Amino acid sequence: MITHHLRTELDEAGLHASFLVRDLHTGHEIGIDPDTEYATASLVKVPLALATLHRIHQGELDGATRIEITPAPAVTGPPGTGPFGLSKFRHPVTIAIDDLLHLSTCLSDNTAAEALFDLTPPETVDRLLREHDIHGITVRHSIKSLGSTPAERLAPDENHLAQTLAIRAGTDGRGHDIPQLDVTLANSGSARAHIELLQALWRPTAIHPDVARRVRGLMADNAIRHRLAPDFTTDASTWASKTGTVLNHRHEIGVVEHENGEAYAIAALTASQVPSRHQPAAEALMGRVARTLRDHLRSV
Repeated sequence: MITHHLRTELDEAGLHASFLVRDLHTGHEIGIDPDTEYATASLVKVPLALATLHRIHQGELDGATRIEITPAPAVTGPPGTGPFGLSKFRHPVTIAIDDLLHLSTCLSDNTAAEALFDLTPPETVDRLLREHDIHGITVRHSIKSLGSTPAERLAPDENHLAQTLAIRAGTDGRGHDIPQLDVTLANSGSARAHIELLQALWRPTAIHPDVARRVRGLMADNAIRHRLAPDFTTDASTWASKTGTVLNHRHEIGVVEHENGEAYAIAALTASQVPSRHQPAAEALMGRVARTLRDHLRSV
């Protein structure tokens, strides 16, 4: 079976993984361990955007309201690894809530996301998910803790030590000595739960259509496109997504829509067992596995 072959590829590459692909028209789906929970890192910025835009639609917030941001000193890694957006600014700025949404979702800007969480706290985001009948994603904390993992406390040339700790310090019950990777402490969810979120955004029932449309637009403008996007972006399709990365965890959720009307929701959550910050082969494999699952679903 195709999933057995793909699982072997993932195992050989040192990737623990959870995948799910769903046809948004028929509901048919195919996956690999889709109900396993992971700490979700920046994937939480999609529920954050949903909650913020819901409050704007309800009149509780005004997207034009300007917020003063004083960037905190950022811990940076090698070039190209982030942080991005306001997190790289050197001086205070004033920026509208609507623009914070763009930076948080499209650039995965942690400073912008933290400002949005100041307006709509994690417990409110979590409650609004339930009110919109989206279950299985838990929002426990804001985004700033993602910048205080062992990787930020060690020298850049010691990053492999942080990666090794991330790999070895987990428990069979999905707990972890690193809080950002412990599914009982961190923001968490499964591939299936994130597919339900995408289903609710692309085929809205409980979510107001205008709110869902704006979240979809933000995801379509996602500028981080090195993971699954190369396997789903063509002249005859669009790819709207959000990535999430912390230590050895690499995730992406998204929807590919084709000119012929087909639409597929895709979730890929992974934890690498290779103690390296940069793993382009793992990124490429994630895309290839997701594409193979989608192609198989189209053919049946």
